[in-house]
Amino acid sequence: MPSRKMTFSTTTLLLSRKSRIAANRTPRWRPYISSHRNLILSTVSLPISTVDGISARIFLTSLIDPSLRRKIDDFPGVRQLRASSNTLFIDFYPREASLLTFRDPWSFPILYHKDCDSLVATHLKTLAQKIAGVCITLGEYPKVRYWRPREQHWDAAVLCTHLASFVQQELDTYAHWNNNFPPQTGRPQASLIITDRAMDVVAPLVHEFTYQAMAHDLLPVKEGDKITYRTTINKGMPDAEEKDLELSEKDKLWVENRHRHMKDTIDKLMGDFRKFIQENPHFTNENADTTSLSAIRDMLAGLPQFQELKEAYSLHLTMAQECMNIFQNNKLPDIAAAEQTMATGLDEDYKKPKNVLDSVVRLLDEESIGYPDRLRLIILFVIYRNGVILEDIKRLLAHASLPQADSAVLENLRALGCQSLRRDVKEPVSEPTVLFPKDTKNAQFSEEYSLSRFDPVLKDVIDATARGVLDQIDFPFVKPPSDPNEDMLLAQGGSLRAGRPNWASGGRRPPEKRQRILVFMAGGATYSESRACYQVGNERAREVILATSHMITPQLYIRQLRDLSRGRRQLDLPADRPKPKAPAHLFERPKVIPNPAGPGPTNPSPHGGPARRPVPLAQDMSKMTLGSGGNPSPRPIQSPSQSSVKSPGTPTSQHQQYPQVTGNTTRRRS
Repeated sequence: MPSRKMTFSTTTLLLSRKSRIAANRTPRWRPYISSHRNLILSTVSLPISTVDGISARIFLTSLIDPSLRRKIDDFPGVRQLRASSNTLFIDFYPREASLLTFRDPWSFPILYHKDCDSLVATHLKTLAQKIAGVCITLGEYPKVRYWRPREQHWDAAVLCTHLASFVQQELDTYAHWNNNFPPQTGRPQASLIITDRAMDVVAPLVHEFTYQAMAHDLLPVKEGDKITYRTTINKGMPDAEEKDLELSEKDKLWVENRHRHMKDTIDKLMGDFRKFIQENPHFTNENADTTSLSAIRDMLAGLPQFQELKEAYSLHLTMAQECMNIFQNNKLPDIAAAEQTMATGLDEDYKKPKNVLDSVVRLLDEESIGYPDRLRLIILFVIYRNGVILEDIKRLLAHASLPQADSAVLENLRALGCQSLRRDVKEPVSEPTVLFPKDTKNAQFSEEYSLSRFDPVLKDVIDATARGVLDQIDFPFVKPPSDPNEDMLLAQGGSLRAGRPNWASGGRRPPEKRQRILVFMAGGATYSESRACYQVGNERAREVILATSHMITPQLYIRQLRDLSRGRRQLDLPADRPKPKAPAHLFERPKVIPNPAGPGPTNPSPHGGPARRPVPLAQDMSKMTLGSGGNPSPRPIQSPSQSSVKSPGTPTSQHQQYPQVTGNTTRRRS
């Protein structure tokens, strides 16, 4: 739902005035939705209060600036028009059970582009209002924490500090004016972690081999109001057809398998289908091959009795097969082995790796490896080395047959705090800061999942929060709690309850209300980070909810990094587009309907001037005096008064797309 919508009941304001009057006589309720402030202000300024019986209910999807509220209230006729006004706090898009987005991919350039400094403060304020709306909708008044980098050598290093402060202000203001917030639920107080893409620049680049992340990375999954994938149903049959099938919470196969490793996903799909064959032997061939994905797909085409089952399994078997074809044909196992070493800084034996550059150069020589994967390898190598000189970057790009313009992607990593370029070969290379060093002593080697050793930093952040041991230097509180160890005590209490035997429960207990951990990732989140939230939530008995401006794939991440070199006008930011205006027909004057009989004769004016319209007969008779045969004495005739039509008001000024933020807050560090 677009932001800041206003729904007007009883009549539709987008209609002309004549249509509005007709609509008002019908008993149905008709909504009008406006998604821009200037359009709202123009619309509510109409003098529609002159229409008898018209009324409106105004619903705001999120908190709005008090100045905008006053402007709406001060428009003529609004008080008489408005029946009620409510704030719903739904200015976000639930995507999964524990994932929601703001559908705002422009947030990335606004936060990190050097020419967008003037937009940062208002954008942070807008994000804060949306984040506060999520908390209010969930009934949570959380403890707000944020990521504070120890080295703040880039401009955007202070973004999380300011954003967390704005969120705290929004929550405190709402709690001040609403005494029943937060509601009493018996749930422990939630924690809200504010972080941004700069905390982990590696996660969007590494190949993730869980089903959902792999599908969005390798397949043409369409993302819009719905997430769909086009596949062929009944392939090879006369009734074969292509369909766009939705990947949503309604799809049980998708929900059950999206966070599984692809190997486990394929085993689960094939196992479930074999179970179906055993339960329905009269519909299938007992001697049919069920050991390959393609064979199972062919069997599905011959099951017309199970249309819904066919579509679901055809979709996921096709997606799994396509992913595995790309996995094998594009040498992803070899690529992933090098990626895991560079992303973790350790080899498969959890030791310091050797000959990393030789491995990367050897992969760049492979013809079967596509250009996008080559660029990802080079970016990961530069991050692993904590920067290389520009001449070496050009050599790597030339060796990979990539355009030299791609060096801009590497240079723009500096906007996210990554030291990608070095001035001189002799310049000392400092070790990159690692928030959560890997415990190599207790690490367990798994050959089966050796290509999935890397975990996003966010997983460690959530796990440390759930255990109550998150570092308060790297992740300070906006408002420090009275007891700094209360999270640790809560975590220990939860562990004791989780390990309590059944006899200690004293009978049947109601479902436990888990503590919530809310995470906001500014600048976009990855599907590996979404998977980590579910995983830690299940392991630590917490309800983890990830919110972000938008979901990013490796392709989108690289494209947005490249866009940081473009001029601001080329970005086509919504804030730089012309402000929308209300339709012109909203301000049309009512048309005067002419008399069907046509104009009658006119009488000359006794005093000169324009002619006077004839006086109606009934009015003429009322002026006659019935006396003693005398002539009637005329009364002075009043000229009929002209009714003036008041023209609709128009807004006197244009307003910015986002609310104003007071204070001199920018992303520049002091």
